[in-house]
Amino acid sequence: MSRPYETKEAAMIIRLAHICFKTDHTKEMVHFYKDLLQLDLKFTFKLQTGEDFGYYFDLGNQTFLELFDQKGSVAQWGGTLQDLAQQERSPYQHFCLQVDNLEQVVATLKSQQVDITPIKVGIDHSKQAWIKDPDGNRIELMEYTEQSLQLQ
Repeated sequence: MSRPYETKEAAMIIRLAHICFKTDHTKEMVHFYKDLLQLDLKFTFKLQTGEDFGYYFDLGNQTFLELFDQKGSVAQWGGTLQDLAQQERSPYQHFCLQVDNLEQVVATLKSQQVDITPIKVGIDHSKQAWIKDPDGNRIELMEYTEQSLQLQ
């Protein structure tokens, strides 16, 4: 079975590099991704004052989650918070994180009082459960099965 990352031909798109969120709840968001989801913090972006305003979390395989404090973004790049609010109108639905043992991940998150849906098998034959970060961004946690369409 051939997968795009196993081919020798050059591809225009290699993989998702990062997904980016801006937030008014920076402390809660950093805690959620770093402490509850246990993502490694790869590096931070600093304002000229030395204060952190951006965070880069490692999702594996050179894929990252980028998080920016909204007020820090305005301080760094200008504009207003109202400008950012206008940019927020998007058709975003969710992002998905692949896991190896969904049952264990669900148990771990439940033990940390993270609200998580029961595990179900989706129409793609992959196991999934859903959570939300402190800003309400929907996150699908997925474990591939032998029948997962992604692996066929």
